[in-house]
Amino acid sequence: MAKAFKAEQYVLLPSGGLRAGGRGVGADAQDFLRTAEVAGSDGVSIEGRQVPMRVLDSIGPDGAKLVELPPESLLAVRSLLPSLRVVPLVYYTPAVAPIMEVATKAARSATTAAGITLKVLAKTGAKPVVGAIVVALTDVKNRVGAQGVTDSQGQVSLALGSASVKLEALYVYPADAYWTLRKKAVTITSGTVVNLLPLDLAFTDCLRFFYGNAALTVGTGVTVGVLDTGIANHPDLVVSGGANTVTGEDPKDFGDNGKGHGTHVAGIIAARGQAPTGVRGVAPGVKLRSYRVFARGSGSASSFAIAKAIDQAVTDKCDLLNMSLGGGQPDPVLTAAVDDARAAGSLCIIAAGNGGRQPVSFPATLGSALAVSALGRKGTFPPSAAEVDDVAAPYGTDKKNFIADFSNIGPEVDLTGPGVAIISTVPTGYTEISGTSMACPAVTGAAARALAPTTILKKKRDSARSDAMVKAVLATAKSLGFTPTLEGHGLPASK
Repeated sequence: MAKAFKAEQYVLLPSGGLRAGGRGVGADAQDFLRTAEVAGSDGVSIEGRQVPMRVLDSIGPDGAKLVELPPESLLAVRSLLPSLRVVPLVYYTPAVAPIMEVATKAARSATTAAGITLKVLAKTGAKPVVGAIVVALTDVKNRVGAQGVTDSQGQVSLALGSASVKLEALYVYPADAYWTLRKKAVTITSGTVVNLLPLDLAFTDCLRFFYGNAALTVGTGVTVGVLDTGIANHPDLVVSGGANTVTGEDPKDFGDNGKGHGTHVAGIIAARGQAPTGVRGVAPGVKLRSYRVFARGSGSASSFAIAKAIDQAVTDKCDLLNMSLGGGQPDPVLTAAVDDARAAGSLCIIAAGNGGRQPVSFPATLGSALAVSALGRKGTFPPSAAEVDDVAAPYGTDKKNFIADFSNIGPEVDLTGPGVAIISTVPTGYTEISGTSMACPAVTGAAARALAPTTILKKKRDSARSDAMVKAVLATAKSLGFTPTLEGHGLPASK
């Protein structure tokens, strides 16, 4: 019987990249990588010594391994395989702009514990809005109040401690089909009805203002990999293949993981619908591939799953890799993966993050990738939408343009893209979402627009090819009048 041991997960990483071949990795380490089996045994043999360790997953036969190790095995692995690094797993999340949330619950009065029941309905037709997050704040600065999610009748109970409450602000975030809502200085009681504006798919949001509605052939010849929560079956999307790189899940299950984020990202790049019944992406002619790195139902992805997806996307000859994720600690596994992709002629485009004008988050900080900040424009969302909070100075040459208040900024920013209130595809239909998560695929689509008419993609897949791709994309960028730390080179390949 296999001996059980308490262990944590690590990545065994070759010293020169994701794979060992030709990277100065010792023969002993290369032999180990090639022979170590993915199995649930209680140990593996290294240099004739049995070391407690389980190999859980692998990036190719000579590539990095995901392993479980008890603490006492760390020193043994480091001493027996000195040309392999033992790296802890790091986790990353989708780069969606944060919504308003309650930090402190409202105090209940001494005489009542009753909540206030609100009803959220569509402004036209009075249809109940199901699954909307409702946030009622009596103190916006300190985020004091109550919140909940609407039920099948569009109702939500808010524990505000009184039968009638004057709010500083009320926010509603629907799951799909409607615009968000922000109402200031409103008094609510039980039975108060809140109406939401339905999305109009013919509306000119920020994405369509800058990129219009492209012909279906735009982007033809470019292969784009979306590393995300998977892409759902949707009438506006055509997915040519992909992989699931989450350890323990079906590699062929690269559809939506239940979160919908990757489907929204994919629509921004390559949706092929047409208003008023569908939406159009920036480069609908690209060959779209899905690489699911988030486990079923999970909101975080491991560095190993992402690195394995990058490696697979490069193997599958993806030209552009969209990574609308980040926020974890700098990590040598992702660094190796992004660097290896660049050396192999593929280019990673990564969201800068949504920390509210904080420094660019990893992995967008990597010099071998392109980092993207989020652009917004006044008038491309209703004045009642929650996105009014994202408007912030300084403004561009056109005073309606702004870099979103949530967007991270810094010297690593290469480009900016539309990322405020972007309408796109989700598994249930369509919704609008904000974040550098949305700006990133806008730039990926623009990069495909820039590259498709050139001969660059016919070149040998190496670092020179990647460098030529970067030059071509940056050459199309136009400054919108912001400083480089906000917009980098500007907005690429707009209409």
